[in-house]
Amino acid sequence: MFHRNALLDWRKKLSLELLLGCAIAIGICFRLFNLGTREFWYDEVLSLLLSTGQRLQYSLPEDTPIALSQLTPLLSLPSEGSISAIAKTLQGLMRGLYKGEPHPPIFFLAQHLWLRLFGNSEIAMRSLPLLWSVGAIAAAYGLGKKLIDRRGGLLFAALLATNPFYLFHSLNVRMYTPLVLWAILSVWALLEMMDRPRWKWQITFVLSIVFGLLTFYLFAYWVVVLVALILVLDRKHWIQHGVRMTIAGLLTLPWAISGTLKQLRNADLDRFDVREGNPVFLHLQDLLQTIGIHLVAGDWATSLNTGIIALMGLSATIGLGLAAIYLWKCGQKWRLAVALGMSIFPLFLAICVDVLMQKYTLGFGWGRALIFVLPGCLLLMTIAIRQLKAQQGIVALMLLLLYLAIDTGDLTLRPRSMFHQVAEVVQQDSTPVLIAMDSKAWGHVNRLAYYIPSTRRVDLLAQPASELATHLKAALTQSNYRRVIWLESAAPVWSPPATAVERQQIQQVLEERFSIAKTQSLSGTMSLDEFHLNLYQTAR
Repeated sequence: MFHRNALLDWRKKLSLELLLGCAIAIGICFRLFNLGTREFWYDEVLSLLLSTGQRLQYSLPEDTPIALSQLTPLLSLPSEGSISAIAKTLQGLMRGLYKGEPHPPIFFLAQHLWLRLFGNSEIAMRSLPLLWSVGAIAAAYGLGKKLIDRRGGLLFAALLATNPFYLFHSLNVRMYTPLVLWAILSVWALLEMMDRPRWKWQITFVLSIVFGLLTFYLFAYWVVVLVALILVLDRKHWIQHGVRMTIAGLLTLPWAISGTLKQLRNADLDRFDVREGNPVFLHLQDLLQTIGIHLVAGDWATSLNTGIIALMGLSATIGLGLAAIYLWKCGQKWRLAVALGMSIFPLFLAICVDVLMQKYTLGFGWGRALIFVLPGCLLLMTIAIRQLKAQQGIVALMLLLLYLAIDTGDLTLRPRSMFHQVAEVVQQDSTPVLIAMDSKAWGHVNRLAYYIPSTRRVDLLAQPASELATHLKAALTQSNYRRVIWLESAAPVWSPPATAVERQQIQQVLEERFSIAKTQSLSGTMSLDEFHLNLYQTAR
């Protein structure tokens, strides 16, 4: 009887661990297979431009057409034939960050190195964020195993691997993916040092703080989290931990003096200013939406109503609250302290800062500004599920299936190929073409330069809708174009969308010389991806 029960326990353990291993493998495969299935979105092409070190060579479109092929080389490394040329490129990268970017340098330096090794294709550029995410999944297993047990580590890693929000950012050439890695590594190293302060964990602890701060300035919230965890979990060794954190601070000090102060002028803080409505309601809405996006909606948030996302957040918040109460009653106070410190505490800290500063940073960018709270939320869920004993397999399976269903829908039902479609229209005819776009936003302009082959003769006239008709008429008078693509943006970013009157004026200018040959709506996963394409051409 004893051997039979042991065999059944072993089979149950094996089946659950096999399930979790399969979920991790599927999450990684989703990343691998989708590296190149979507176009660069607005911010990604900006990351590419900065990473090439040629940000300062880019200038805003003027009121006359320019050859689009002039911009294409800026999205690749410049021609270099010597060490001094490479140094000049690196200098250009740093100057570009100083003068036009509000984020620290580590991410862009890493992407620059990756660009040198593998080129500027979508697959090449996204493969580094993929590696960051795989590292975070592995670190999640290590932290979960240290804090709970081996199965807890597997569950934590599986939830992170399949989480829709982190999956999206794992395929995104932006600085948010590695923040999750640095957050998990710092807490894992802290727990290991509490047992035995080995050098490897002390170095990991210090470097994870340094890299986090030099990746994203709001990682400073996480430093406060680490201080709180030290005071709660290992107060008797606070001096040793304080020395390590001081070393980390000193390592970031050179950039804080030389870079951060220069970048303050680049930060568009007005976007976080007071919004219309009751401040209490707005802050609560930001909190619920952030939790809902992190734990349920993922990138679907760009297509969902804010009220629906808030309801998702409310449901997830209730779930986290019930999990915390359950763990408290189960006597898991030490583990609960770690999970709450990694999740609820930084959210509370961020919302308090927002209230005091009368800003709204918590909900910025569909929750990505505080992506480092995600592992704490998933860890809280993991600890609670592990306490369910017999039901843990069913609950874990249901949650993983939910995540995988959301992932599958996002990756298959929401294609993003707007600029490929523009390129296809351009290549339907070998004659020169003028693209008239009612946006000067560099994300729109550079995506055109990236996706339209430089071998084609394409000129670009990019002006706000209020001025496009005037400058378009002058351009058509001075040059003999046979085809014009009028590209109307739903979100021009730096100017208002075209009004009905402005649209009519542009149409009248075009119809003086051309007839409409094709109209096409282009859409992706957010308003920045929405365009209306009108192809005008002369009679042959």
